[in-house]
Amino acid sequence: MTASELHSRLPTLVAQRPVCVLGSAVIDVIADAYSLPWRGCDIELQQQSVNIGGCALNIALTLSRLGVASKNALPIGQGTWADIIRTSLDKQGIESEIHTSCGDNGWCLALVEPDGERTFMSFRGVEHQWNQQWLDKLQLAPGTLLSLSGYQLAGPCADLLVNWLESLDAVTAFIDFGPRIADIPAALLARIMACKPIVSLNRQEAAIAAEGLKVAGDDIEGICRAWLERYDAPLIVRLDTQGAWYGSHTAIGHVAPFPAVVVDTIGAGDSHAGGTLAGLAAGWSLADAVSLGNAVASYVVSHRGGDCAPHLEQLNEALLLADENV
Repeated sequence: MTASELHSRLPTLVAQRPVCVLGSAVIDVIADAYSLPWRGCDIELQQQSVNIGGCALNIALTLSRLGVASKNALPIGQGTWADIIRTSLDKQGIESEIHTSCGDNGWCLALVEPDGERTFMSFRGVEHQWNQQWLDKLQLAPGTLLSLSGYQLAGPCADLLVNWLESLDAVTAFIDFGPRIADIPAALLARIMACKPIVSLNRQEAAIAAEGLKVAGDDIEGICRAWLERYDAPLIVRLDTQGAWYGSHTAIGHVAPFPAVVVDTIGAGDSHAGGTLAGLAAGWSLADAVSLGNAVASYVVSHRGGDCAPHLEQLNEALLLADENV
């Protein structure tokens, strides 16, 4: 869709399906780095901000700001970082169904290079302490879209989470494997894909998947076709300034990007997932939902931090401005 077409479509962004977001809420300490450190070096950083973050939290925030309510399973503990997260979520009217006193939430040092690329160094917290009692709290209605992250599916509780996923009835998983796709054992990946999830990958992650599919890493359309043949499940491949490809049972196609002046890329994939989930929850086609994801991600990379997803009014304004500049 063009900017004007998406702008005219936004009034129909009303959820017809429930959404559940499961995953991490952490703190992002963001700093500018003139280059990445090497062994034995001592580089000076310029701290920019301390933001709430985590894949699931960013997705939940995106959905909320687009007017789509979600059931949120974001473990929140006790401690310095947890207090910041809890206070911030309270201010934004976002609730989590999972609370624990077994420790603090994790945090991440995000180094941003001059071109906007980011590198993460993460410290685990209660967001990786999943147990059956937490999962039993989540009663998911038929038709629910369930957002999952590779950080959990490659973590210490992966088998527990996959067992739970396999037990769900009439629920569609939406999985952004992230950079951990290479860390998921083949047998576990096969079990996950047998659940027929919608999977979203970026360019680098798609290249990793291409190796197992025996396809060239830069042949995105070929990756989509081979993925469908192998897994019989939808795939989204995000290509930054080149938009995104999608493959489904009905079509394989390219979705155009929206203009952006990149400040940093923190949260780009998460916000794309949130936008795409919002479109799918409203009953939009996969192509149109991915177009919404492109628009939301273009807004986020134009601002600092991963917790800056646009409110619906802000997205409307950005689309109008993009249309004027065509």
